[in-house]
Amino acid sequence: MKVTSFKHVLIHLAIILVTGFILLFLFFNIYLPSETQHGDSITVPNIQGRSYAELTDFMNQHRLRYEVNDSTFSTDFPPLTVMKQYPLPGAQVKENRKVFVSLNAKNPPKVRMPNLVDGSVKNAQLVLKSFGLELGEITYEPNLAANAVLKQLHRGKPIEEGAYIAKGSKIDLVAGDGKGNNDFTIENLMGMDLETAQFNIIGSGLQVGEITYEAAPDKAPNTVLRQIPPAGAKVQIGETVDLWIVKFGPGQVDPGLPTPGSEEGGL
Repeated sequence: MKVTSFKHVLIHLAIILVTGFILLFLFFNIYLPSETQHGDSITVPNIQGRSYAELTDFMNQHRLRYEVNDSTFSTDFPPLTVMKQYPLPGAQVKENRKVFVSLNAKNPPKVRMPNLVDGSVKNAQLVLKSFGLELGEITYEPNLAANAVLKQLHRGKPIEEGAYIAKGSKIDLVAGDGKGNNDFTIENLMGMDLETAQFNIIGSGLQVGEITYEAAPDKAPNTVLRQIPPAGAKVQIGETVDLWIVKFGPGQVDPGLPTPGSEEGGL
């Protein structure tokens, strides 16, 4: 009697296990797929660069939704266009899945203008990028400081450090060409005495070159008779100037030299 009862228990357990297995199979393979639309996935389209105005219709056509979760600014995108999205394009999702998007702001935020003057052009590029500004045109003007920023301009006008400016604005730079204002017109040295001519040459950033003495009876001794480069010529800093000086004639004495017997204290 007890053996028969035990068999009945085993039979009932077996029926319960088989029934449970069948129910689990039906749940995971029939009921659950029908409710979750398993196997009916949608490929997320690329919506980067699309305008906000057309986003709703576009997402409805793809049986998806969207939500704006961020807004930043970039000059690479027009205002109110999608900059980023998640899930990324090509991802497989279920119908009606929400895609999170980041829009480009309509109005750029304001940033303070940094000081670029006296720094290098290379450093200016790095600073502008860190402030969210863009490098515009670079023009060069005579200045011995090569590639040093001399002026910072916005829309053709100087902009001071600390001034508020729209992020993404272009900043133009004026930099030194490393040559300076080298070309200038040499003055007329003819008729000057040698000492004055040398003083003027050196004071102009030039160098005194070869000095040649020539006879010129009708000219004052020790004065410039001729110069090379000639008066009015364009010269550069550091260039040499050769002089031809009127030499003293017979009986003439250089006033810069002592005459015989004129030494003080002579016996």
